[in-house]
Amino acid sequence: MKILGVVGSKRKKGNTSCLVQEAIQVAKNEGAETELIFLSDYSIQDCTGCEGCKETFKCIINDDMQKIYPLLWEADGIILGSPTYFYNISADMKAFIDRCYSFEVFAEDDRSCWLSVNEALGGKYAAVIAVCEQQDEKDMGFTPEAMSKPLEALGYRVVDTVKILRLFEAGEALKDNEALKHSRKAGERLVKTIKLRQEVENKIKELKM
Repeated sequence: MKILGVVGSKRKKGNTSCLVQEAIQVAKNEGAETELIFLSDYSIQDCTGCEGCKETFKCIINDDMQKIYPLLWEADGIILGSPTYFYNISADMKAFIDRCYSFEVFAEDDRSCWLSVNEALGGKYAAVIAVCEQQDEKDMGFTPEAMSKPLEALGYRVVDTVKILRLFEAGEALKDNEALKHSRKAGERLVKTIKLRQEVENKIKELKM
């Protein structure tokens, strides 16, 4: 089992990073192979809507997203984390999500008929962590949904959505026990869900015998 953590904040020691790493560590402790990436380390161009991925499910833009695609293919689950910028996800996270469009497949004669490559292969699982400095959840805006909705369209079942408020200074999250607790729970639930799937798959194979 492999879990990929994706941090959409440019602050590597910031609160989003701290909470995603907390979730990833729990996943690792639960037996998962884990990897963490910071989108700020990659040069990712915007999706141009060229449909060049239509036949191969591979984006034709030759940039650093090509280094991330194999990680997405390999991972059984992912954890996305983004700070709130003007009621939404960061630009890095938006570019990353848009470039995952290559995993979507549409019927030739009716684009209202579609599915994702992940869905066709049986589906995957995800958790989302959204961070906001404000006091009220409404000030988080679309941040959680801007990650969870695309993930669902990409064939991931989002098993946990963590919404953390009142964090701004880098590293404050490490002193927020509730934020840490929620993030750990997300990592734990993600791994347990994947393990449950594996158990059910094995059970079905036994029953077929």
